[in-house]
Amino acid sequence: MIETPRPVAAIILAAGDGTRMNSAQPKPLHAVGGLSLLRHAIHAAETMEPARLTVVTPDGADAVADAAKAAHPGAETVEQNERLGTGHAVLAARGALAAHDGDAVVLYADTPFIRAETLAEMRARRAAGADVVVLGFRAANPGGYGRLVMEGDALLAIVEAKDATPAERAIDLCNSGVVLADSGRLLSLLGEVGNDNAKGEYYLTDIVAIARRHGLKAAVVECPEAETLGVNSRADLAAAEAAFQVRAREAAMAGGATLIAPETVFFSHDTSLGRDVTVEPNVVFGPGVTVSDGAKIRGFSHLEDCAVAARAVVGPFARLRPGAEIGEGAKIGNFVEVKNARFAAGAKANHLAYIGDATVGAGANIGAGVITCNYDGVLKHRTSIGEGAFIGTNSSLVAPVSVGVGAYVASGTVLVADVPDDALAIARARQEHKLGFVARFRTKLQARKAAGAKEQS
Repeated sequence: MIETPRPVAAIILAAGDGTRMNSAQPKPLHAVGGLSLLRHAIHAAETMEPARLTVVTPDGADAVADAAKAAHPGAETVEQNERLGTGHAVLAARGALAAHDGDAVVLYADTPFIRAETLAEMRARRAAGADVVVLGFRAANPGGYGRLVMEGDALLAIVEAKDATPAERAIDLCNSGVVLADSGRLLSLLGEVGNDNAKGEYYLTDIVAIARRHGLKAAVVECPEAETLGVNSRADLAAAEAAFQVRAREAAMAGGATLIAPETVFFSHDTSLGRDVTVEPNVVFGPGVTVSDGAKIRGFSHLEDCAVAARAVVGPFARLRPGAEIGEGAKIGNFVEVKNARFAAGAKANHLAYIGDATVGAGANIGAGVITCNYDGVLKHRTSIGEGAFIGTNSSLVAPVSVGVGAYVASGTVLVADVPDDALAIARARQEHKLGFVARFRTKLQARKAAGAKEQS
């Protein structure tokens, strides 16, 4: 009997056709929680620290192969030139399996929610002596799922729905498709699989009955049905996203965050919220967001690839774009956009500003309507605002430019040169009053209007 889990080769079957999704994009590249279905499957495989990871793609699915290598640099990709079933797809990876001394697990790029704990349980069952381990679930509506035919704790066979008898269709224990077995034995069993079935395909599931004929042990590990949710259509994709969001919201609240209206908050796969974070309604977290303890994200804000420090306040109606770093106790108010910019502790931009490619010192104040003019049409340039500086309303800071510690920039200024510490910068036209001008001008316009009306008559 095997006492410890053996090294694993992970085989991910990645059907790349976007036809059923009505999409030019291959199905595995559609996203749930801001992460492609393929990456979800690869992340699941990576929890087992696989010695090899092979992604099987249909002929011509170059985008899927490229995505697999980008997600896991050591990944191998192989093409399944004909679509003749799951058994045939696994055999496309025979080179990787034959070269691997250990177990193999078969996963699917359209099944994004397989948990690390479930895979660990499958490996434990294999280590306890099962030759083939299948992941199953109890279905509320078994429908077209393959049925797991059991005798006590032993798995006798997997029967596809189209080939099942009425008695077999009454079984609610269903097949997820995920299988774990010795690599060499898996190849041997697949070599005996035929295609005498309703679809004329080579079913991976047939290896269970073949294994039993050889006196081998097959076992089942059960998981919740939601964990095996598959994606084959836009409706399935929406259901998967909804399921992901429910889990993410529950995890955030269990971790100590307050979601005032959880059903309106949307998370990405890697969103990180600290303790005592408050998230108001209608907030969207894109990939790469970290929010530290005690921060508040107010309603209708959108954050992506950014960091919010402890006790900072963001929003409402704020947008944090990639590279935004909001320091401890800083405030980003309504209709403020921040991109690739760092706000130090206590700095604030309370409303109606764009701060891009900038550094804002501790305690600095950004007035309404302030813009850092960071792009010249070719290159991006940075703006530096010193500690305690005050940038007056409706000012434009033309980068590259710096404002010194404690300096003031007067309202309406277009700043094109550096401002020394504690200096006041004013760059605007002098105000003039032309007395009586409006009355004279209005009289002139009215006379012109009357003359035009007379000509038309």
